[in-house]
Amino acid sequence: MTFADLSPRLAAYAARRMPAARGVEVRDLSRISGGASRQTFRFRLTWTEDGAPRERRMILRRDPPASLIDTERRVEFEAYRAFFGSKVPVPEMIWLEEGTEALDLPFSVAAEITGFEAAPALLWTEPYLAAHETLARNKWTILGEIARADPFALGLDRVMPPPEPEGCWVRELDMWEAVLDADEAEPLPITRAAIRWLRTNPPPPAQQIGVVHGDFRTGNFLYDRQGHIHGVLDWEMAHLGDPLEDLGWSLNPVWNFKRDLAGGLVPDGVAIAYWEAASGLRADPAAVHWWTLFNCVKGQAIWISSARAWIDGGNREPIMVLPAWGLQNPQDRAILKVMGRL
Repeated sequence: MTFADLSPRLAAYAARRMPAARGVEVRDLSRISGGASRQTFRFRLTWTEDGAPRERRMILRRDPPASLIDTERRVEFEAYRAFFGSKVPVPEMIWLEEGTEALDLPFSVAAEITGFEAAPALLWTEPYLAAHETLARNKWTILGEIARADPFALGLDRVMPPPEPEGCWVRELDMWEAVLDADEAEPLPITRAAIRWLRTNPPPPAQQIGVVHGDFRTGNFLYDRQGHIHGVLDWEMAHLGDPLEDLGWSLNPVWNFKRDLAGGLVPDGVAIAYWEAASGLRADPAAVHWWTLFNCVKGQAIWISSARAWIDGGNREPIMVLPAWGLQNPQDRAILKVMGRL
């Protein structure tokens, strides 16, 4: 499908989903950069209903031919829906299409949250510099709210298999080690050493089974100049597991942006304190260390997987090769730092 074909086909799909609407049109369709797991577009949907003109800004997320990491679109869709209207700000999900007839590939459509920023680079420019403390408090408080949520009450266990508390770590480590086994193009001695240590020194069982966002970091939420967060995005890797997994990912040194601070914002201890206060859980130092190191391994597996998609020709978009080129060495250094070897 060409870019020119996308607008009329998307409009035709929307018209079928909105039987009371007339004159449905897709306007100003544009590609949003990034989107390693989904092709992402913004557009304006216009129509007439009950004799009155209507308009809504929306986001289209369509599966690419090959993604940075394979994910289940229904899991992502249901995670967004579960948290909509809660203390965890997320966009409203509109449609999920798992077939290929409408746009050749499965996709989802959501309401767009407008007027805010996502790019990490802006955080170290004015006027955002003054908001770091507020942003950090909001960031790890929201992550704590995700950890506090009851996935069974939200119905997420219907689309996310719940592990046993003592099995959270081994399921995740097995999965990401298998990705490395399948996709590595050259030996990874530092990552393999970390895996050996992780298996020899397992963490305690999860305090509770919670929702794990899977990619909660600076760059995956929308923020304003005052440090308020208006949308948590990119739930492609959401699953049920140990909430400390999300905390460890947020503390992965590759997200420090060359500053010796969690997320480039505050010391690790401050971030952890915000998370504990919001989640009601304890961040045992040894467990946090284990999950932080695990997430360094997970990160490396993601960068290696993106390289494999590029090497094999399944997806030749720049977003697939840039993480592999730019983050493999920093992720190795992060592993050494967490292991006390750097």
